[in-house]
Amino acid sequence: MRPGVGAACWLVAITAAVVASFAYLQLDFGSLIRADSRAQMLDYAGSFFPPNTSPAWLAKLWQGALETLAISAIGTLLAALFGAALSLLAAGRLGGMAKSACRLLLNALRSVPELVWAALMVLAAGLGPFAGTLAIALHTTGVLGRLFAEALENTPPEPANALRQAGASATTAFLYGTLPGVIPQWLAYTLYRWENNIRMAAVLGFVGAGGLGQMLHVTLSLFQQSKAMSVILAMLAMVLLVDALSGWLRARLG
Repeated sequence: MRPGVGAACWLVAITAAVVASFAYLQLDFGSLIRADSRAQMLDYAGSFFPPNTSPAWLAKLWQGALETLAISAIGTLLAALFGAALSLLAAGRLGGMAKSACRLLLNALRSVPELVWAALMVLAAGLGPFAGTLAIALHTTGVLGRLFAEALENTPPEPANALRQAGASATTAFLYGTLPGVIPQWLAYTLYRWENNIRMAAVLGFVGAGGLGQMLHVTLSLFQQSKAMSVILAMLAMVLLVDALSGWLRARLG
């Protein structure tokens, strides 16, 4: 089959799949452009303005932002520590059986979304930031453990081998020959995941995991749109600030 014919077949197949998806879901996009729908959406959007900026509410927002930041930071730190430990097994440093078992564990941890982990942790540990911290730590351990293991596998073995030939122990060769080469990558991966976990920590509150997300869920449930808008702006400001800080740190590490 000629390349052009194969590409045309794939295009037709993808188009058919998209059309079948629209038909199966029975999406009614016409309802979005009707006059009454537009009016309702505009009225609802207008109810979010102006944001609530009362001192008492801003103080609660500050506390919620700190709680969200703490959930993401502690969860990421725990994940980095456990991920670093598990990456030694996943990289095959302690044998093939340990490598297979650890990779299976890491795959299982990261295949479960943070929201599902949070729902489970809320049942196990109760409502509040502890459940959110555990949910982020569990999922991120799977992600960082795999990334850390790949960094170990791609590290040149010559420095560690030279130390071993000079009489150093396996631990010493790893600490002084292998670890210095992967630490910058590990830190960059950790900071990048922290950026993602800031956003996720704000979302986990919808299942009772604390922070700004829980405040947003409560305000929307009580139809307090002006307060909800101030929470959304606080979340946006926090994410932009952390993104800028993390990007600066990763640029310095690079």
